[in-house]
Amino acid sequence: MGALTEYSALELAAAIRAGEVRSRDVIEAQIELIERVNPALNAIVVDRFDAARSEADAADARVAAAAAGEALPPLLGVPCTVKESIAVAGMPSSAGVVARAGLRMERSAPVVERVVAAGAIPLGVTNTSELTLWVESSNHVYGRTSNAYDPRRSAGGSSGGEGAAVASGFAPFGIGSDIGGSIRIPAFFNGVFGHKPTPGLVPSTLVYPPASDGALKLLGVGPITRRAADLMPLLRTIRGPDEGDELSVTCADVELGDPGSVPLEGLRVVVGSGFSYYPVARELRAARERAAEALGARGATVHRVDLKRLRRAYELYLIALKHSSTSTVAGILAEAGVASPRLRDSLRRSPHTGPTRMLLALERVPTPSRLVRRAIAAGRALSEELIATIGDGVLLHPPFHRVAPRHGRIIRRPRSIAPMTVFNLAGVPVTQVPLGLGTSGLPLGVQVAAAPERDHVAIACALALERALGGWVDPHPAV
Repeated sequence: MGALTEYSALELAAAIRAGEVRSRDVIEAQIELIERVNPALNAIVVDRFDAARSEADAADARVAAAAAGEALPPLLGVPCTVKESIAVAGMPSSAGVVARAGLRMERSAPVVERVVAAGAIPLGVTNTSELTLWVESSNHVYGRTSNAYDPRRSAGGSSGGEGAAVASGFAPFGIGSDIGGSIRIPAFFNGVFGHKPTPGLVPSTLVYPPASDGALKLLGVGPITRRAADLMPLLRTIRGPDEGDELSVTCADVELGDPGSVPLEGLRVVVGSGFSYYPVARELRAARERAAEALGARGATVHRVDLKRLRRAYELYLIALKHSSTSTVAGILAEAGVASPRLRDSLRRSPHTGPTRMLLALERVPTPSRLVRRAIAAGRALSEELIATIGDGVLLHPPFHRVAPRHGRIIRRPRSIAPMTVFNLAGVPVTQVPLGLGTSGLPLGVQVAAAPERDHVAIACALALERALGGWVDPHPAV
């Protein structure tokens, strides 16, 4: 084998089961890399290296004691990371909220329990934005995470620590959450794969802050990976109902298709135009064209569609996010122990980041109920139109209007996340696919969206695009 920090989760698992490499050697290689590179990134914010070493030794002992032909867990001995807002037993889950900084979780979230039951070994938890509600992974508990390719640039959010960690080789996969691009933006900025599943497919139990009511339909918990081949096996591992997430219970009978069974010949590939508040950079438009051409070379049929009508989606998404749940930002902070979040607090005194204070301000702006009802109805109609446009194929859509920006720039243009939030509003599965590096050495990429419950179709396209265009590029080849 080559560098242990470059392989997919499936490749590592197969090598460990075959006795070609020890899990302890894999874990030590990851830890050595993390200790050298992470100080400049601040991606992993709390580690569990000693526990991981012990778990790796136990995995190696299990392999050694296994009888010939004995089935072993599919991810036995494979390292991973987890977004800090997703509970891991014995680890913090503050989501960057100062009042929760000392909290330690008694049990893991079901998604973590499931990957651990499959044999995976968490190395630590990764940074996020405060309350996971912004696209810059920075907070007053852990500080700021930087991009894997350029520390002057954003790692995205809210799963920015995951994006930077997986891209840097700290683990072959991680688990994140996405209520407005929070898996896909970090995956794009850091040049890795990220999948937002069909809502309800994966439970959000013990993901903080908790989603409830209609907000569950906006949320997806899913994998971030270096290799496309890991996406569907991981999705199969973490999917399934849990009583802590009512939507996951209603989706218990949803069947996941096989990406290998998707015929690309004749597949409808939609390339939209007109849906952007800001001009999309030429190199990102060109990257999407290369993706369309690559799928076309496999026999897919490419259709050009005007999507200007989707420009309303961002405002409709915000209204849906604000009014589809009984929870509020102020209420969540109060439950965390913040007595009375006050907008008039100065930057020096406030325990909250600027985006959180901005959200608190927006909550205090009333929206007439009749306008909310109209907006919710308009959002449903727009979602139905988008799903009809995708049909039984896929939609290729830019993830952002430019490559990863410098730190602090996104807050000046909040509508820049509109290309992400439209898919949360519509409740469709989306895979973020890396497409190499641009002229500035930063990742390019494209979103591949499919119709609800057709996650396997989006992932099939991700596999094809990785084969055709290369996928992940190591940001630290000389390290």
